[in-house]
Amino acid sequence: MIPLIIACEVGFWVLLLAGLAARYLLKAKTLSTVLLICVPLVDLVLLAASVIDLRGGGTATVAHGLAAIYIGVSVAFGGQLVRWADQRFAHRFAGGPAPVRPPKHGPAHAAYERRQWLRHLLAYAIAVAVMGLFTLLVGDVERVLPMWGPMGGWGVVVIVDFLISFSYTLAPRKAKS
Repeated sequence: MIPLIIACEVGFWVLLLAGLAARYLLKAKTLSTVLLICVPLVDLVLLAASVIDLRGGGTATVAHGLAAIYIGVSVAFGGQLVRWADQRFAHRFAGGPAPVRPPKHGPAHAAYERRQWLRHLLAYAIAVAVMGLFTLLVGDVERVLPMWGPMGGWGVVVIVDFLISFSYTLAPRKAKS
């Protein structure tokens, strides 16, 4: 399962870069659109492979938990990551405007950090939902306990991220003078 997760991550970047290269270097808009539409299909491949493995009698392992986490992060942050890459690719290879950077201080920075935390929470919730689906498919809580292992550590990270992100609301970062 770990090699499949790695292959999906590589596939994500290959499809994204190929789609952007088709758009900006080859000027092939249709090809670019097809390649970029295929980017989220990587998540479906990983989800389907995990479901097939579990339905086929496989024991849910930490790798299945990592697959769910990958899917959650990809769904929550994928669009933002594609826009980030698109801005940089357009700027570098097509004379597009300089990429927009997130705010570094003040209320705008605090609002940005809160939105990023909400995205992080969404990723966590999606991963929990996917693991819940896996748990239902297996039908035996004992067989899925190892899969849930990474969620405890990630839960701590979500809480720490909350504290840091929302601290900027109470004490906004000041501009350097």
